[in-house]
Amino acid sequence: MRHFKTLALLLVLICGQAAAHDAAAHGDATAPQAKVTENMTKALPDFPGKEILTITVDYPPGAVDPVHRHDAHAVVYVLEGSIIMGVKGQKEQVLKAGDTFYEGPNDIHTVGRNASKTEPAKFVVFLLKSQNAPVLIPVH
Repeated sequence: MRHFKTLALLLVLICGQAAAHDAAAHGDATAPQAKVTENMTKALPDFPGKEILTITVDYPPGAVDPVHRHDAHAVVYVLEGSIIMGVKGQKEQVLKAGDTFYEGPNDIHTVGRNASKTEPAKFVVFLLKSQNAPVLIPVH
């Protein structure tokens, strides 16, 4: 459990650093950072070497994710607010509470941000991944 809390913290730091870099590149050095909370991790004995991980992401108004990928199948479920998600080669999607979004292990997540500059957003991510694999892999 401690290992996955460390991974979740690493995700927050990576997102924050990349978002700050992205914001600085776009003239906004004060972009807010996403807060990532690990909900659960569970090894899957029927699928050796695989596990599920769920995290909750709180996007303050104006939050932006770095370009990244997950070496996992990831399903996003929006709890509140509105977010914009997109993967390379596909059209961006505006998602509101109750909407879902899927990313495959080979997808490059090119767009991830709060759709609002004034309202927060919150979503849960369910990941099916290899045990001990990082949650997020930055793509430069």
